[in-house]
Formats: sequence, C-alpha cells, structure tokens
Amino acid sequence: MPDALMYDEDTFLLLETHEPEQFMNVTELLEKLKSVLSQCQDNLPKDLQRFATIEEQAKCLLDTSCDLDVGAGQYLQWYAVRLEK
Repeated sequence: MPDALMYDEDTFLLLETHEPEQFMNVTELLEKLKSVLSQCQDNLPKDLQRFATIEEQAKCLLDTSCDLDVGAGQYLQWYAVRLEK
C-alpha cells in the first residue's frame, strides 16, 4: 500500500521563461498564479472562464494542471516535488 506521504503536495518546482527555477510552497505558488492570472483575464483558457474570482482560477489550476499558456515562446510550469525521503 502506498505511503500517504507520496501524495503530499506541499512543495512545487516553478519553471518560468527567463527565470531560474524556484521552489515554492502552496501559498507562494497560489500567489504567483494569481499574479499571472490577473494580467491575462482577457485571454483565459476556457476551463478557467467559468470561475468568478482569480482565487478560484488559481486553485483550479493548482489542482488540475501543471502549466499555463502565457504567450508565444513563453512558459509557466509547476511540478509537485518531494524534498525529503
């Protein structure tokens, strides 16, 4: 039976265009996603358009995705990582 620790998602690796990789906790990643989403409200993916607030959009992304299209030649990706064994 798998250890529940395997499914903890409390640390993420963030990859962003022209930025060094960053480790973030859930709160930091949600803040980053909200910041990015606030700048692209007029060009949201269809699955995020149904949410009324940026907070809900960010939580949906965190729970269901690992990337966000931020424009041609740019990327924003995040991955859950485990730092300790």
